Amino acid sequence: MIIRVLASVILRDARYLVARRPAHKRHGGLWEFPGGKVHDGESDFEAVQRELREELDTDVTAVGPVTYSVRDPGSPFVINFLPVEITGSPKCLEHSELRWAPLDEVMKLALAPSDRRFAQWLQASSDGEKPVG
Repeated sequence: MIIRVLASVILRDARYLVARRPAHKRHGGLWEFPGGKVHDGESDFEAVQRELREELDTDVTAVGPVTYSVRDPGSPFVINFLPVEITGSPKCLEHSELRWAPLDEVMKLALAPSDRRFAQWLQASSDGEKPVG
């Protein structure tokens, strides 16, 4: 069974919001683009809104189409990266740390495997400043 996961690509002032996963979770201590599992019957917008309220205490104003999708190695998860716009200042409710970083700094972080692949794809894209889509 494949489990669909959404990763929110939030960009402000040429900086991406990344979060360090809690130590007790899969890929604990590694950095990721925040998000989570899609529940049955949820739209992408609903899933991202629910997850980001739980994790960051923010409201979602827009969700774009999936720009990159990758199977998480050794798990049933397929991670779908999509552009997301939020209001407010994210708070660290679930993660151990949050950071706004330009792509070159994101690439230096210890990223979860799927997030690393997305960041490499993003870096290789034509402008490297925003997700395509």
